Amino acid sequence: MSTFKMSRRQALGAAAALPLAGGTATVAPAAAEMKGPMMAQAHRFMLGGFEVTAMMAGTRTVGDIQTIFGVNVPAEEFAAVSAENFIPADRAQFFFTPTVVNTGAELILFDTGLDPEGITGALAAAGYTPDQIDVVVLTHMHGDHIGGLGGGATFPNARYVTGQAEFDHWAAAGNEGFEANVRPIAEKLEMIGDGGAVASGVTGMAAVGHTPGHMIYMIESEGQQLAITADTANHYVWSLAYPEWEVRFDADKAAAAEARKRVFGMLAADKVPFIGYHMPFPAMGYVETRGEGGFRYVPASYQFRMDPA
Repeated sequence: MSTFKMSRRQALGAAAALPLAGGTATVAPAAAEMKGPMMAQAHRFMLGGFEVTAMMAGTRTVGDIQTIFGVNVPAEEFAAVSAENFIPADRAQFFFTPTVVNTGAELILFDTGLDPEGITGALAAAGYTPDQIDVVVLTHMHGDHIGGLGGGATFPNARYVTGQAEFDHWAAAGNEGFEANVRPIAEKLEMIGDGGAVASGVTGMAAVGHTPGHMIYMIESEGQQLAITADTANHYVWSLAYPEWEVRFDADKAAAAEARKRVFGMLAADKVPFIGYHMPFPAMGYVETRGEGGFRYVPASYQFRMDPA
């Protein structure tokens, strides 16, 4: 009598054929429904004794992007830099990131997004309601920073803080967004200048150029620091990495370039993290010097999220 030995490959093939031999076809499961892109709306961490929450109040894709960034550089250079950074040269994803700082005494909101619906939705995702906001700080008065004010109706219990130079410019500009959103709260605005305090541990710093009175804010608690850089740089490559590249939305392009070099040079030297309003969400990172006058954006990971050892 001969002995038949089946190889492993033959055994697997025979097993696969069994359902067919039994007359029952194997039906593949239906593919899951495509859900589309999804992104978290809130990112919270501790900074010393303060609790900081970056919130995405909106995002959109924008095309024909060199009409906005790098308008003073050749298209070939723009395309090459984009390719080096693994991003398309013809479009970008814009993010709008207001930030809430809970000092333990006050809930401070920096900027308000495009509209009341966006900021109230972002606050809800972060676990807040608009009536809980104690202070609203306006870094500058472009529409995507003041649109959520709703003419003062959105934050019924807040006091408001902004730069004096910024308010004076827009008050004389005849701007529709300013008239609808900021003018109604003019009497409630507390005006500060370079070095002015919003609260203990929250200090304003002039960074003009993007607008005539654009300001950033330094947050400090228990020896830890964080900068709210607003629109000092509007993109992590085409603006931050190349501070001399001109941005269409900068009112004074030379002053804006100098502000980028000064602010991000300081943050790089002191290794201070920052939240940039238009950086890729959750919009927080570090910056290091790169070459002559340039920078590299280093996204934050778990530096402020680790449990105690």
